[in-house]
Amino acid sequence: MVTGIIGRKVGMTQLFDKDGTVQPATVLKAGPCVVVQAKSAQSDGYQAVQLGLVEEKAPKVNKAIAGHYKLANVPPTRVRREVKVAKGAEAPKAGEQVLVGALFTAGERVDVIGTSRGLGFQGVVKRHHFAGGAATHGSMFHRAPGSIGASSYPSRVIKGMRAAGHMGSRRVTTRNLRVVSVDAENNLIIVRGAVPGAASGYVLIRKAIAAKPEAKPQVEASTKGKAKPKK
Repeated sequence: MVTGIIGRKVGMTQLFDKDGTVQPATVLKAGPCVVVQAKSAQSDGYQAVQLGLVEEKAPKVNKAIAGHYKLANVPPTRVRREVKVAKGAEAPKAGEQVLVGALFTAGERVDVIGTSRGLGFQGVVKRHHFAGGAATHGSMFHRAPGSIGASSYPSRVIKGMRAAGHMGSRRVTTRNLRVVSVDAENNLIIVRGAVPGAASGYVLIRKAIAAKPEAKPQVEASTKGKAKPKK
């Protein structure tokens, strides 16, 4: 069994618990996926599979990519991702289908990997949350970064200095999201909370590698039989 599946972010919504509590949730269309290539420890040094997300419209591919899919006898896909095989489990063969209903169940924890929203070129106040300077009395230092290094020594800007630049469009992993429900018939999975990226963006949903237990409300200890503190 594989440990993950490719999907797309449908959007966010709200779910109401039995006590009326509102929970933010994200709907993900996970799969169906096909196994494009199976990698083994004997041939590749590790065990994993390459998945392809099956979509309504098949993409145009060159001869090299078309030959890669022809080996597995599956149609070309726009998105391919490599996922690990569960320890001790049998790896699926090329051409087999991977469905969300066979991977996840309500209540378990998952990690969602996606690409964050691209925000273009941004200054230090928005990109790194700098406080900025005074806004009055002619300071002329409202959103400037300030000093970026000494002039005499070392006479250069130190690597890693926070500065203005491109913001967003990077790989982001959100961990330990609880699965609220799984709709195997429509290939949908609903997770609690937000996931990276904009709606219709591609994501990889995998089993949590460091799952945390569900938080339980603490019950106050009974004070019966204990001596009351003296005033």
